[in-house]
Amino acid sequence: MSGLAPDSGNSVVLALGSNIGDRADVLQGALDAIGAIPGVRVVAASPVYETAPVGGPAQPDYLNAVLLVRTSLPPAELLDRLHEVEAAFHRVREVRWGPRTLDIDIITYEGAVSDHPDLTLPHPRAHERAFVLAPWHDVDPDAEVPGHGPVSKLLSAVLAADGGDGGIRRASVGLVLQ
Repeated sequence: MSGLAPDSGNSVVLALGSNIGDRADVLQGALDAIGAIPGVRVVAASPVYETAPVGGPAQPDYLNAVLLVRTSLPPAELLDRLHEVEAAFHRVREVRWGPRTLDIDIITYEGAVSDHPDLTLPHPRAHERAFVLAPWHDVDPDAEVPGHGPVSKLLSAVLAADGGDGGIRRASVGLVLQ
């Protein structure tokens, strides 16, 4: 743990995804690594979902989860630390929306809104992605995406538009907070 007091720091929502290698082990390792970052405390981990890839080339299905964290790090520094975690799991950035061992996205950071090219907040497509909205709703049913509305309503709209399941299903594996 980071040593943060239980309610100190900024509230952040992170989305994790993996579709190469032992996906469940990668997500658990990422959770553990994020929790070990000084100035970051993982508050909750969602159930894991198996999801069809969105965009990009043909590739295996993903395992996805959402983490609620509190951090004393500013957004850019948090992003740098998360990129270090991705690199530790051999993440390469060759093909946009291509397969990856680990993808970590900052979805929201304490309600901040930013269009900086390195970090857009909230994440520009989170409000339309069931693989983010469903696990997020599981750990925070009252959450809102700044500028887009309640996660519950966004999830309902995405599922309705896709015919019901959004290409996601609850996985048989889970994450364990240490």
